[in-house]
Amino acid sequence: MTSLICTLQDHRDDVNWCAFSGKLFASCSGDKTLRVYNTRDFSELPFSPLSGHGYGVHCCCFSACGQFLASCSTDATTMVWSMDTGEIEAVLEHPGRSPVRICALSPDSSHLVSGASDGTLAVWDFPSKQLRRTGAVNDTTMVACSFSPCSQVFMTGSSYGDLRLWDLDMNQLHAEKNAHDLGVTCCTFAPKIHSGGQVVQFRLASCGQDSLLKIWAINKFSSGGYKMQLLHTLTGQSAPVLSCAYSSDGQLLVSGSVDKTITIYDAKNAVLLYTLNQHDRYVTACCFSPTSPLIATGSMDKTVNIWRVEDGCSDRGGKSLPEQSDVTSSEERTSAGQSRLLVSDWSEGDVSAWLVEEGLEGLVDKFRANNIDGTEMLSLTKETLASELHIGTVCRIWRQIATN
Repeated sequence: MTSLICTLQDHRDDVNWCAFSGKLFASCSGDKTLRVYNTRDFSELPFSPLSGHGYGVHCCCFSACGQFLASCSTDATTMVWSMDTGEIEAVLEHPGRSPVRICALSPDSSHLVSGASDGTLAVWDFPSKQLRRTGAVNDTTMVACSFSPCSQVFMTGSSYGDLRLWDLDMNQLHAEKNAHDLGVTCCTFAPKIHSGGQVVQFRLASCGQDSLLKIWAINKFSSGGYKMQLLHTLTGQSAPVLSCAYSSDGQLLVSGSVDKTITIYDAKNAVLLYTLNQHDRYVTACCFSPTSPLIATGSMDKTVNIWRVEDGCSDRGGKSLPEQSDVTSSEERTSAGQSRLLVSDWSEGDVSAWLVEEGLEGLVDKFRANNIDGTEMLSLTKETLASELHIGTVCRIWRQIATN
């Protein structure tokens, strides 16, 4: 069951992309702005809209902790914004000054990739905002990019129709020619890594102008080689599919189409679960929340719809805002009570209490300043702790997080 819980109508032009962090939601538009909202009640933040790009904004993505938001534009730049202040932290000028159509941050927030309309790619060191590598695919436009969950490789898709796998040194590891007839529009890695024997496997979804949504298996062998295999071809939409995204557990897959529909699939079994009809024009963007059962969809009708996905639950009428997931009040969350909760259910206060218990009270202010609750703490990596939170005691705190 799915229900529409709210519609955001602040943009003045097509919505081109949308993204969730643990606590924030962002959308970007042809109106040159980004809008940022609190996911607790979808109220717009005081510093929103973000204005700095000279032309339409094509894509946006959050860093792992939600501390930064990256966006790219026809103005040939990728901008990095602080989510504390709304200020511009950096302006990354794409090599060749071609319009930047896509940008993607690695899950560990160590690298950012930007792709442009002239087929060029740039790999940036995200903490320092320095250009690391460049590459290119001739005679095409880069329109899609996604990092693997291990952050070591990324996939690009182009208007030519190919999918290409790269490492961080811009070595091409695999090329899937004609993956989508008439062009790829989006690609996204599933968040889980499957391993067994001598093979590590990733899952990737891609969509295109051929009106198809495809699910691929990408196998990495101990020898270092890669093989890409088509697992499923999904035909639930009748026009070009413009966007696709996995849920945080990899169980669901959503897509948006020129036929104005949104489809939600059981990703493992490739079964269509729901078809949603609410937008008046093309559905250009979709994404899942990493911390709650919410989907956002953006459209050329200038709106963003927020949906709740409910398995086996009755429809709640379509206009209520997300309910709070806290299972007890803050007063009840004593150390003893905290131990009965899953770490994913911890509040920011529970995380602070745990840090004190573990002798890490010096980190309490840092974690509070970044609004890190249990769910976000579980998503932290050693690289994120070092690059985003600038925590020196990385090994010690990571060992303690990993064992909880």
